Amino acid sequence: MEDGRGGRSGEVFFEFTQLGGQMRVAAIDAATATEVVIIAPLTATRIQMQNIALAKLRRRLAEIKASEPRRF
Repeated sequence: MEDGRGGRSGEVFFEFTQLGGQMRVAAIDAATATEVVIIAPLTATRIQMQNIALAKLRRRLAEIKASEPRRF
């Protein structure tokens, strides 16, 4: 389903970049282009990294939504 801004509602992109003994994981919401970043140890699994990044992204999106003025 298109959201009217070029992205699909609920679609999230993940970017993994190794930095020494750590992994930088970016989660980007396709609909709003909101991005969050976590740093995880290389011992974590890919799914664990994605789940943490996704939880952080969902929290950030909720904060953005809560800070928007109410429209009647």
